[in-house]
Amino acid sequence: MPTIALILFTVFAALGFGWRSRDQHRRMGSTGFKGISGQLGSVEWLAGVGLVVALIAAVAAPLLQLAGVVAPVPALVATWIQLTGIVFAVAGTAMTVWAQLDMGDSWRIGVDEGETTTLVRSGLFGRVRNPIFAAMLLFGLGLTLVTPNIVALIAFALLAVSIEVQVRLVEEPYLLRVHGQSYLDYVATVGRFVPHVGLRR
Repeated sequence: MPTIALILFTVFAALGFGWRSRDQHRRMGSTGFKGISGQLGSVEWLAGVGLVVALIAAVAAPLLQLAGVVAPVPALVATWIQLTGIVFAVAGTAMTVWAQLDMGDSWRIGVDEGETTTLVRSGLFGRVRNPIFAAMLLFGLGLTLVTPNIVALIAFALLAVSIEVQVRLVEEPYLLRVHGQSYLDYVATVGRFVPHVGLRR
């Protein structure tokens, strides 16, 4: 299973980050990657670092399991659990690519305060406000279930917390400043990560 987890992560990284950044650079002259934003120690910086560390830990988990350094949590070792994890990871990867395509030229990794992009409300963005992050959470959960060791569990927890901080404390305030009433109308009708959940009235 650790080998399968590494393959799943490689595919996710290639499609979710590599291919999309290259395509964005070809069309727009920019990769869309804004890096870790904010001043050292700021909320923006902490969220960005958290995401990076979570991704590194997600790769380390199957590698450490392969090396025999960590073992899966016994209660989470069952064929149906690992197969569910594979399904979740594949679905999360597919949903990430789909959402990135829906986002079009507005796709970015990170927030650039000096840049204004279109408020995308079509496709998956018409169902949830953060489909890419929702897809990353689904992928992360899937990967954790494939190699459910302590490092993987910590990586997923860090991913979830970092995404929550990035969305609630960085991106939502930024989008409100940039789009004003249009964004308020959007958040009143479209859920944050799950349809109809996380509405702001």
